[in-house]
Amino acid sequence: MLTPVTDGELAAVVTSLEMRERPKPRPLPASPLRLTQWRDPTPDGYRTLFRRVGTRWLWFSRLMLSDDALLKIIRDPAVDIYAVVDRGGVEIGMLELDFRVAGACEIGFLGLVPELTGKGHGDWLMAQALALGWRKNVHRIWVHTCTLDHPGALGFYRRNGFIPFARAVETFADPRLIGILPRDAAPQTPLIDPPS
Repeated sequence: MLTPVTDGELAAVVTSLEMRERPKPRPLPASPLRLTQWRDPTPDGYRTLFRRVGTRWLWFSRLMLSDDALLKIIRDPAVDIYAVVDRGGVEIGMLELDFRVAGACEIGFLGLVPELTGKGHGDWLMAQALALGWRKNVHRIWVHTCTLDHPGALGFYRRNGFIPFARAVETFADPRLIGILPRDAAPQTPLIDPPS
């Protein structure tokens, strides 16, 4: 059965996945990239990297927040923000680990700029996320992805040991139509202007 989506909105199937056992230790994949903890990101700096990594996949949630609401999350002592940096010191990816729920680590955001997709750097970044996420007293790491994400995202998480546990349909205003993201963002997702 098809359910129409309201004019001006998008719909995505969201899959939540979890890992309840620490994986066996293994060497980190080689990479020319490095991960640096971002202790006091500014709202503008955070949003700039968030856009660079996520515009292709219509990441917009953090762009909708006021500076105060964003800072409340990204400067929370239980939230760790990391920038992925290349050899030249350019920020080309991000990792956000959220420990605000006792015993759990949510991978809030994990991604690289689109130019690095499919080059093996994601395996390195996921290995970093798991090494940093499995702290003492953490019994569960979880993440969610959706059908607007990279087509290989769900398989990537499953290959890395995550098991799906929930699925939902999310509808929301198309961020390109409300001016949060440029109209040419995510060309793989058709932009449908509502009738005037």
